[in-house]
Amino acid sequence: MRTTRKKQKPLIVLTAGGTGGHVYPAEALAEELEARGYRLMLITDSRGKDNYKGKLGEIPNAAVWAGSIVGKSRWIKLQSLFKTGIGVLQAGYILFRTKPACVVGFGGYASFPASMAAVLSGTDLVLHEQNSVMSRTNRFLCKYASLIAQSFKKVKYAPQQVKSVLTGMPVRASIVEAGQTPYPPLDAKNKMEIMVLGGSQGAKIFGEVVPAAVRQLDAKLQKRLRIYQQCRKGEEDAVRQAYDGCGCELDIRHFFENMAELYARLHLIISRSGASSVSEIAVAGVPSILVPLPTAADDHQTGNARELAEAGGAVMIKQSEFTAEKLQNLLEKLSADYSELKKMSDNARKTGIANAAKRFADAIEKNIIGK
Repeated sequence: MRTTRKKQKPLIVLTAGGTGGHVYPAEALAEELEARGYRLMLITDSRGKDNYKGKLGEIPNAAVWAGSIVGKSRWIKLQSLFKTGIGVLQAGYILFRTKPACVVGFGGYASFPASMAAVLSGTDLVLHEQNSVMSRTNRFLCKYASLIAQSFKKVKYAPQQVKSVLTGMPVRASIVEAGQTPYPPLDAKNKMEIMVLGGSQGAKIFGEVVPAAVRQLDAKLQKRLRIYQQCRKGEEDAVRQAYDGCGCELDIRHFFENMAELYARLHLIISRSGASSVSEIAVAGVPSILVPLPTAADDHQTGNARELAEAGGAVMIKQSEFTAEKLQNLLEKLSADYSELKKMSDNARKTGIANAAKRFADAIEKNIIGK
C-alpha cells in the first residue's frame, strides 16, 4: 500500500539587524511561522551571528558582510559599500543554495545584502516597516518588493504601486499575554508603579529630568511611587544619587529581563517612542508619557508617538519641553486621577494590534506562498 508523504512547507529567510526594533518583530514572526510548519533561516551580519536568544537563536544563522553609510565619513562609506557588495554576493549564494519561498527584511543596514540578493535573484521580497516614516534601507528596496507590511496606518514614503498590508508590529507572545491582564488598581493599598525606558539614546535626559521632577513632588506622593528606571550601563549609581532624599521605592538597572511581568503591573511608562516601544506599550495597555528622540532619522519617533497620543493612550512631549516642572505637574495630575489612567489604558489597547505576528504570517501565506 502506497503511503502519501506530507509535503514539506517551504523555507522562509528572515534578515534583520541587531537592534530591538528589528529583532523583536523578527522573533515574533519566526515563532508564528514555525508554529505553522515553515522552515526558517536568519541572515544577518557578524554582530548577530549566533548571538540571538529565543527563536532567532534556534534557527540556522548565516552571517554576511554589511556596512552602514548613514552619517559616516567618505572613507567609511567606501569601505561600507565594498563590504555590502561582498555581502550581496554572499547572500546571493545562500539563496541559490537554499531556494527560499521569500526573504522577509526587517530594515537596517544588516538586512540590505540579503534583501538586495532576493531582488537580484528573483526571489520574492517582503519588507516590514516598523516606523511611521519608512527607513532609508526600505525606501530604496520597496520599489522591488512584492509586499510591504506596515506597523502604522500612515507611513511616509510608502509607495502606492506596491501592495501594503497593515499588520502592526509583531511583539513577543509574553507581552501580548501581559496585555490581557486588567489594568492594575491604584488606591491607598497600592503603590503607583512607573517605568522609565530611555534606551541607549534617551537614558541621559531621563536620568536628569525624572529624578528632578520626583524630588519636587509632595513627600506623601513620593512614598506612593515605585519607580523602575533603565539607564546606561555603569550609570546606575549616578541615577540613584539623583533620587537622594526621595521617599519613593527604586529599582535602577541597565536592563530589565522581566518586561512582560512589569508591563502587567505598571500604571505608567515614561519612554522614547521607537516603534517597538510604542507597539509594546499599546499592546500591553499601559498609559504613557512619550518623549520622541529629536535626532531620530526623519523625525520618525514623533510620528510613532503621535498615533498613540491622538488615540488618547499617551501624552506626547517634545524633548525641548520635557522639563522637571512639566513632568511634576503631569505626575501630580495623573496620580490623582485613576479614571483618566484607566481611560488611557483602554485607548492604548484599542490602538495596539495584539495579533500582528498572525496577521503578518497570514499576509505572507496569502500574497506570497499561495499566489
